Amino acid sequence: MLLVVALPLIFLVTIVPIVILLYGITRWQSQTAETHRHLGAARAQIDVRIFDAEEIEALPEPVKRYFQSVLTPGQPIVAVAEIGQSGAMRLDLERERWAGMAAEQTTLTERPGFAWDARLRRSPGIQVFVRDSYIAGQGALEAALFGLLPVARQASGETMGRAELARFLAEAPWYPTKLLPSQGVRWTAIDDHSARATLRDGDLEVSAVFGFDEEGMIRSVRSEDRGRMLGDRLAATPWEGRFQDYEPRSGMRIPTQAEAAWLLPDGPQPYWRGRVTDILYRFAP
Repeated sequence: MLLVVALPLIFLVTIVPIVILLYGITRWQSQTAETHRHLGAARAQIDVRIFDAEEIEALPEPVKRYFQSVLTPGQPIVAVAEIGQSGAMRLDLERERWAGMAAEQTTLTERPGFAWDARLRRSPGIQVFVRDSYIAGQGALEAALFGLLPVARQASGETMGRAELARFLAEAPWYPTKLLPSQGVRWTAIDDHSARATLRDGDLEVSAVFGFDEEGMIRSVRSEDRGRMLGDRLAATPWEGRFQDYEPRSGMRIPTQAEAAWLLPDGPQPYWRGRVTDILYRFAP
């Protein structure tokens, strides 16, 4: 009799949670696939397909050094970057608690867009699925426990669009040909070690200040256009990214380690640290 009673209980305790978990994963993957379909549909033709050194001659000196360091004449222009990442993310700035992270990102350079899909391990057996995207001028962020229970969601609106376009621009050292003037970026001189980059996509325009070292490598990027979640709203917040460990990839040099931080009144608050585990490029045909 005890065995008969125990069997349904065992089923509820073991099988049902597994079914729910698998449903959450399948549902999330289906939504992510739909996001990628929208991203691909927004892809546009790239007119200038190779890097010509003449186009950097009139650029600010640190920007010119950067391109001379990371590109060679004739380098094909990146059309798509598939980026694998691992690292950690801090979900609550009030606590020094970091969650392990693994992520995959697809970035299109024209029209600017990306889809970032991450898994955060908050504690043993607890995973938060996060999807961040910018497609055809629209930004979206969604996080869900096991892909099912909503944790955060933000979509549409100019602030969100600007925040995600600013992310695209800030991450361009991973697809450096996008920073060329022929690919839509305007550079403004600041000093010997920094310059401002401006990018427009439709009605949205964002800027970021890039910092360069003596060798010409981008070491930092700052933006006023990134958006930080405060409760259920998105607030534009000063932001900084840092890059290191440049390595050759497909004829270019890119940073393989990075950190992101919010610049708050009481000082920088890092919230993302990661490394590029793999990267695959597709170039303009």
